[in-house]
Amino acid sequence: MINIKSEQIYQLEKQYRISLINSLVGYKSLNLLGTVSSEGITNLCVISSAFHLGANLPLLGIVIRPEREQNSTLSNIKTTGQYTLNNVLPEWYKQAHQTSAYYPSNVSEFDTCGFQELYVDRFKAPFVKQSSICIGLELREIIDVEINGTTILIGEIVQILADDDLIAEDGTVDHVKAKTMTVAGLDAYFLPQAVGRLAYAKPGVEPH
Repeated sequence: MINIKSEQIYQLEKQYRISLINSLVGYKSLNLLGTVSSEGITNLCVISSAFHLGANLPLLGIVIRPEREQNSTLSNIKTTGQYTLNNVLPEWYKQAHQTSAYYPSNVSEFDTCGFQELYVDRFKAPFVKQSSICIGLELREIIDVEINGTTILIGEIVQILADDDLIAEDGTVDHVKAKTMTVAGLDAYFLPQAVGRLAYAKPGVEPH
């Protein structure tokens, strides 16, 4: 068994350490984060940090990398207060990966990477037309993480767009049918496979 201790982690080659730590927890959600500037310039970037915070209020969190001199995503969200999360389909994962490249603030990744903007109900931020599940969020809280300079954004879900038949009668989203991709680490992409669903867990009752 491999046993890497704390002091050894810091001695690892930089790129190896980044790949190891990023892929260690396994599969993560994969989304395209859509924003727009006050000047109307759209921005799109792929993220794997979205997480569920609650259903009442319906809240999602995302982690943004340390703020740089030019960070269009963070500045756009702070300015407009709105942003979108959009799933990534297999035929678009290469283009989604390309949005992680460092483009100037006056260049839209929608245009450069081949995605189409979709605007619904006067919502400021653009959805991704090539996605089968899209979420519109309004910013509710910003948490600056001092230990590593990242920023956690907490948003309230105010709009849900989904293709027909992707939401079951009990409210469960069928991500297999939606062809939602996932990611492990920074660059390894996967399609999920359904294993099964279980009843609500209760003490003394076998999973079924």
